Amino acid sequence: KFLIYACLLLFSVLLSLRLDDKIQWSYWAVFAPIWLWKLMVIVGASVGTGVWARNPQYRAEGETCVEFKAMLIAVGIHLLLLMFEVLVCDRIERGTHFWLLVFMPLFFVSPVSVAACVWGFRHDRSLELEILCSVNILQFIFIALRLDEIIRWPWLVVCVPLWILMSFLCLVVLYYIVWSVLFLRSMDVIAEQRRTHITMAVSWMTIVVPLLTFEILLVHRLDGHNSFSFIPIFVPLWLSLITLMATTFGQKGGNHWWFGIRKDFCQFLLEIFPFLREYGNISYDLHHEDNEETEETPLPEPPKIAPMFRKKTGVVITQSPGKYVIPPPKLNIDMPD
Repeated sequence: KFLIYACLLLFSVLLSLRLDDKIQWSYWAVFAPIWLWKLMVIVGASVGTGVWARNPQYRAEGETCVEFKAMLIAVGIHLLLLMFEVLVCDRIERGTHFWLLVFMPLFFVSPVSVAACVWGFRHDRSLELEILCSVNILQFIFIALRLDEIIRWPWLVVCVPLWILMSFLCLVVLYYIVWSVLFLRSMDVIAEQRRTHITMAVSWMTIVVPLLTFEILLVHRLDGHNSFSFIPIFVPLWLSLITLMATTFGQKGGNHWWFGIRKDFCQFLLEIFPFLREYGNISYDLHHEDNEETEETPLPEPPKIAPMFRKKTGVVITQSPGKYVIPPPKLNIDMPD
């Protein structure tokens, strides 16, 4: 996920510069981060498939078959997306075919993604890209028809499916905010749960609000309601992508069959580079030397005063310096007649 978000961030930066004519690169070069993303997917899947074929004993380990099938589904969807991106570049550079033909791979991606989501729910798999592709089928159709001028609706109307999706995301943000406030006011919730919900609320807010801002600015720019350059329009999108990149560090590992590593990526790195484990296990004491000297110097003890002993009562009285202690009263026992 970190690689995907990083490639999308770099691509959006290059695209905004190209749309504002800050750079005069070919769109094939502008799409270079996307080609890198797809290349890593193809290479990773090829290596994983080779490891799967050469080691039949791995197939009996836990949910290995499920993870391998999930990787194949993801590769198939990425290949369809690659076809769409190649057609987009060719259409922009040459402009010889209809946009409906360009969007044809996306029209196939959506039903495949729906089937993949059903399969993922049955096998308890997280398929975020597939969900994103499956819910946007109507949006893909509207954009293709609008680009071919088959429909002449304003872009604000064309993006109605997108506004519906963003409204659900806004409800998710509101949900996390409400629960965070409730957890902050509750005394029965431990601090870790409060911190987790606050982090989730801030993360979702930092992702959804800038993303919605970017979409609104872009739609108004396409409809001619503002004359902003594309660079400031893309700034909120960059903020959302940076936040998504930051959230990947706190998520669990993905499919273990990418590149055939068969384990978490962090564990894989620690095994390849043992010095990371060595330096990762070192603890540092950041106390100042003066503090250490202060801690080592013992404090002078107050002078002790010898205790006083009363013969009749057998009570021992210990006095501390500067403090007066009232002696206890004598013990009188009245005997009956």
